[in-house]
Amino acid sequence: MSTATDERGLLAEADRRALSYFDGIATRPVFPSQEAIARLDAFNGPVPEQGVAAHEVLRRLDEIGSPATVASNGPRYFGFVIGATLPAAAAAERMVLAWDQCASSFDNSPVADKLERIAGRWVKELLGLPPNSAVGFGTSATACTLACLSAARRALLARKGWNFDEDGLAGAPLVRVVISATCHITVKKALRILGFGTKQLIVAPTDPQGRVDPRQLPELDDMCILCLQAGEVNTGEFDPFAELIPQAKAADAWVHIDGAFGLWARASSSAHLAAGVELADSWTTDGHKWLNTPYDGAMAICRDATALAGAMNSDAVYATASRDAQKNLNLEFSRRARGIPIWAALSTLGRDGLREMIDRHIRQAGHLAARLREAGFQVLNRAVLNQVLVRADSDEQTLAIRLAAQNSGQVWFGPTVWQDRPAFRLSISSWRTTDADIERLIELLIELKRQTTR
Repeated sequence: MSTATDERGLLAEADRRALSYFDGIATRPVFPSQEAIARLDAFNGPVPEQGVAAHEVLRRLDEIGSPATVASNGPRYFGFVIGATLPAAAAAERMVLAWDQCASSFDNSPVADKLERIAGRWVKELLGLPPNSAVGFGTSATACTLACLSAARRALLARKGWNFDEDGLAGAPLVRVVISATCHITVKKALRILGFGTKQLIVAPTDPQGRVDPRQLPELDDMCILCLQAGEVNTGEFDPFAELIPQAKAADAWVHIDGAFGLWARASSSAHLAAGVELADSWTTDGHKWLNTPYDGAMAICRDATALAGAMNSDAVYATASRDAQKNLNLEFSRRARGIPIWAALSTLGRDGLREMIDRHIRQAGHLAARLREAGFQVLNRAVLNQVLVRADSDEQTLAIRLAAQNSGQVWFGPTVWQDRPAFRLSISSWRTTDADIERLIELLIELKRQTTR
């Protein structure tokens, strides 16, 4: 822009268009129409020879792009554990964007350094995790899992006198990894990136609800990483940490918890579901799922702060920082202050508000499951958390109901496979979702079942 006035005018227009989009969230189709999707072809074309005016770029982004968005920021999106964005978190994100800080260390942004330290402390308190643990704010549970498992492997090798940083993996002592039979794909992805081939992974058998069976836990030793789950992606169930982790600790194994959304149960009245999770060595969780913060907000939490800082250190001669600077706790060197929207969300919710939101979603999931059972659906899980796993009378009817619901524009949820058969998964995680939205979902599913019953 040529002048400050032009820049302010452009930002004001962006605010106006964003607020207009915001005002229509509750009434827009939850999934865009085929017409709206087809219009995205208007963005196709070569790189402009001459730059387009910024106001025109913004207009096209809104008028062509906005109709093709998924209303995951609304109350009737049940497809994945994707919470809407809390107002305070959205506002904080706008402020962070205006600041335009490289939040790698205190020197680059004192305010980011301070607020992310506070956010990390609050998260540990709310989740009941060891207070001296390191907290790195990363883009996703995938990236944060990569950081935690890197720290785990490096620490296990150090026990055998192996310097991973200098000697790498060639000739290194073998580190074994034990995963759940229902392990989330992002954990497998992180392990694959780290060089653990899928054929090398040891699979722990699970019970019918997807929980690792303590009686069938593979043998562990001091060169093992055991990956457990807080919130299985289909059933929402928790591995029995109070039984499994002491077994692992007796063998001196490292225990990592994938708690992308389920770890937040620790801040609710259902904290007992994750009893014993605090005994682990590392944890990952997202803010952009059940905490309802903007995307790109997740946490790598490690009991041994030195282990995480050693594995992730990125000090350079021109950019040194404290051991616990954010650039030394996660993958990114240049990074945005992802912890500030998390701080803002927790500031406005408080301990009571966070508990109420999670409790409400768990209650809504239980009600949804009960009503669908009454209507003749097969509810395949216990619905102890915010996930309801559903199947109709046949695989064909399950598919037909899901597609009809998606095409209705009233709600959106996606497919899954459970025990080798199709199902669909209903996830409740948006702060905007009211009891009336749940009733609307129930009524729609019952009507679609009636229409597809032969």
